[in-house]
Amino acid sequence: MPILIPAFQPDKRLIHLIIQLKDLSNVNIIVVDDGSGEHYREIFKSVEAYGCTVLTHDTNRGKGRALKTGFHYLKEMNEHGSVICADSDGQHLPMDIMKISHALNESEHKFVLGSRRFNGKVPFRSRFGNTITRKVYSVTTGIKVHDTQTGLRGFAAPMLDWLCQIPGERFEYEMNMLLRAQKEGYSIHEIFIDTVYLEHNKSSHFRPLVDSIKVYLPILLFSGSSVLSAIIDFALLILIQQFTDNLFFSVLVARICSSIFNYTMNRNFVFSQGNRSSIHKSMPKYFTLVMIVLLLNYGFLYVYHEGIGIPLIVAKLLTEASIFLFSYWAQRKYVY
Repeated sequence: MPILIPAFQPDKRLIHLIIQLKDLSNVNIIVVDDGSGEHYREIFKSVEAYGCTVLTHDTNRGKGRALKTGFHYLKEMNEHGSVICADSDGQHLPMDIMKISHALNESEHKFVLGSRRFNGKVPFRSRFGNTITRKVYSVTTGIKVHDTQTGLRGFAAPMLDWLCQIPGERFEYEMNMLLRAQKEGYSIHEIFIDTVYLEHNKSSHFRPLVDSIKVYLPILLFSGSSVLSAIIDFALLILIQQFTDNLFFSVLVARICSSIFNYTMNRNFVFSQGNRSSIHKSMPKYFTLVMIVLLLNYGFLYVYHEGIGIPLIVAKLLTEASIFLFSYWAQRKYVY
């Protein structure tokens, strides 16, 4: 079973990991040098000396691209076994990597995560970042995963084509895997591993601001599209209501106009990365969802405005907040 390790400016912990893995099992290790530079050449020469394959990027292209370089290589080599991905910084213990191997061999699970429990002394940014990402992922997909940011992952061989097509060049690539797995029919299985942070995770190349934005970009784009659509819907609702004094007609016309705008934005910008659904497949699903949301929209508005007596503007804001997450989850899972 091949083990794929993306590495950017690694230290001797990468060599120690390789030695320990070789002692445990006769594994095929592929290391991707993600543009580490001349200063790190000796480390990669040592890696090759221990019988590993080293693939090299001329410049740093990001963890996502390094993983895809490894996946493309395995496809070219006609690899028929499962593959395990691990980090190069010593935070994945050899025995835990072997746990992932056993899980892939002994069960039908195609996507295995080595999940940390985050107990003991864990750097605040790591604990906080994973907590936020875990909750966002759970809300938007309906799936509970304990550790969304783990780099220790196992995949069945038939997944290689899919893994090469997932968008993302840096850390967002690993989140995109999780976001797309369920739609592709891949169940996620977690194996708990030890939580290891060396020197307060100083070796991590994760850029808190830039990489966090990329991780959350699909949700940020969806939020932006939803805000613009809500402004159109809101303005039309108030305008038509003033002229007709008919709540249902106002909701209907405003929702149709804003939905056409929202569909166009989401198809072309929000969910377009990777394999964008064709119009004839996505449009019927989308407008079926629109009808469901329309009924929910009218129902919430009626309860808030007509039933409770909340002013229309406030009732509209409460309604949009109530159905936002449902709409995101439904569009990602069923429409695009």
